[in-house]
Amino acid sequence: MYAWLADLVVLIHFAFILFVILGGLTVWRWRWMVWLHVPAAVWGALIIQFGWLCPLTPLENWLRVQAGEEGYAGGFISHYLLPLIYPGGLTPELRLILALLTVAVNLLIYGLLWRRRR
Repeated sequence: MYAWLADLVVLIHFAFILFVILGGLTVWRWRWMVWLHVPAAVWGALIIQFGWLCPLTPLENWLRVQAGEEGYAGGFISHYLLPLIYPGGLTPELRLILALLTVAVNLLIYGLLWRRRR
């Protein structure tokens, strides 16, 4: 059960990352999503830039320990998704590039949305 919950946390984590990067697209359809997306995008950019630990990471690790696991071995989620969420060699320079890219993508989306509304 704990291993399954840990995998679920990874999926939620991955979905949150996608929402941070591309969530501005949801605002095109549902304007109220801006109130969810902007804080999420700011949080995501700050985590990337400063190397902060997302609260989902300790939860996932705790669940894995409870399941008797030591790492992320085994399973589709562990093999394919974890390297995307926890990339190795994440230098400060690369974090800055990822944070700026996150901000740039969202500024582009919101800029297009603003232009479309006008």
